[in-house]
Amino acid sequence: MSDHADDRKVSHDYVEDSGSVDLNAVAMAASYVPGTAAEKALVWKIDKHIIPTIWLLYMLGYLDRANIGNAKTGGLERDLNLSSTQYSIVLLVFFVSYVLFEIPSNLLIARVRPGVYLSALCVLWGGIAASMAAVSNWQQLAAVRFALGVAEAGFAPGVAFYLSSWYKRYELASRFSIYYTATAVSGAFSGLLAGVITQYLDGARGYKGWQWLFLIEGLASSFAGLFAWLILPDYPSTTKWLTPEERILAAQRLAYDGIGHTQGATANVGEWEACKMVFKDWRSWLFVVMYMLCTGAQTIQYFVPTLVGALGWTGFVGQYHTIPLYACAFVFILFFCFAADRLQKKPLFISIAGGLGCVLFIIVVANTVRMVQYVFIILAFGCIYALPPLILTWVPNILCAPAEKRAVAIALVNALGNSASIYGVFLWPATDAPRYIPGFSATTAWMGAICILAQVANYLFKKYPIEQIDADEVVRQEIEKQRRTGRIIV
Repeated sequence: MSDHADDRKVSHDYVEDSGSVDLNAVAMAASYVPGTAAEKALVWKIDKHIIPTIWLLYMLGYLDRANIGNAKTGGLERDLNLSSTQYSIVLLVFFVSYVLFEIPSNLLIARVRPGVYLSALCVLWGGIAASMAAVSNWQQLAAVRFALGVAEAGFAPGVAFYLSSWYKRYELASRFSIYYTATAVSGAFSGLLAGVITQYLDGARGYKGWQWLFLIEGLASSFAGLFAWLILPDYPSTTKWLTPEERILAAQRLAYDGIGHTQGATANVGEWEACKMVFKDWRSWLFVVMYMLCTGAQTIQYFVPTLVGALGWTGFVGQYHTIPLYACAFVFILFFCFAADRLQKKPLFISIAGGLGCVLFIIVVANTVRMVQYVFIILAFGCIYALPPLILTWVPNILCAPAEKRAVAIALVNALGNSASIYGVFLWPATDAPRYIPGFSATTAWMGAICILAQVANYLFKKYPIEQIDADEVVRQEIEKQRRTGRIIV
């Protein structure tokens, strides 16, 4: 540790049994220097509580959201006599409700205990997902999927806001990437689980294999959500397993990084005012367009078993052949996001992922050799999955304060971005089999557009920077809040 770090280390001699500190400790905490041993210990302490828990919840949520594709090829399509159009409608209604309820949900999470709120959402969507096992026609399936969209709408943008209340700008993408790998793991695990279930549980106790799939994965989510709130903290200033010095340091490092404090001493902004701030900011709409392109390309995930089937692998063998796509996505997510944080060049890596994906999809469309198509689909799929965490964590980097504006901005980008899935699900009709040229062509164009737009946005953000918050003022207010609540001896 450096001499400066030693000067600023908060000694345990100042901590009383009551959990209070005297003003000398506060003065030490107020003289913040990035990268000290105390800060690294604090971040590791935060990581251990938050990241594994939200990772598990998101993995289970993504299983419940995306297992419709596995269920389709596992007998659902046959048993409900689903047409290609009906299946697309079933996918569409999820995104309609998902888009409509994201902003209201993120306004709510900024006002309540986020640890409890995120856990409750998991319990709710798990129960809804399990109820899909009881449907007997496509209309009922569509209705349940609509309800599932309502329940899941608040989780992804809620987590992005939640993490931005704990981590600095260039800590966000790497943490979010670990959380986001849950989508890749759930996709791979879903293929493996669906293959096992459709092969061995079909007909058990009178239930079809796809019904067991919905039941097992849905109930697992509800069970996890019942206990997650015991682990997830809310905000730095209200977390009991942080010492008073750590609470101040947690607030201070965010203020130093220009991130508006959440649930701290700073005044709240009203919901309508926060919405107006976001809607009037042109930066919000650049992010919306980029994320729409990203999620439009990502609708390919709902047709992965179908695309694999078009290459000749069907049944449980086809389910197993979906696993390499998600394994590649897992690696690409971590590589691109950790590199973006380490080099502090998020726009560059967005462009690299978009440009590389564009080239890979061109090869897929231009080729007719099955194994070549399969390999390049795997690599291109990884590029698609690397983009959402990079783009979404770029939002709080730019639109960082006040906290309510940050919450609305993240929700707006995620909501309107996911609206692309509403029309994206119609890009892969069965009539385009086996090559699906329209779907691949649109995805190729969207990836290329992301590559270009990221650099345009980066140039504009630098040319017209947004006003930053006063770090010293935020720290002063946080210390005052800790004093008012009796955590600091006056």
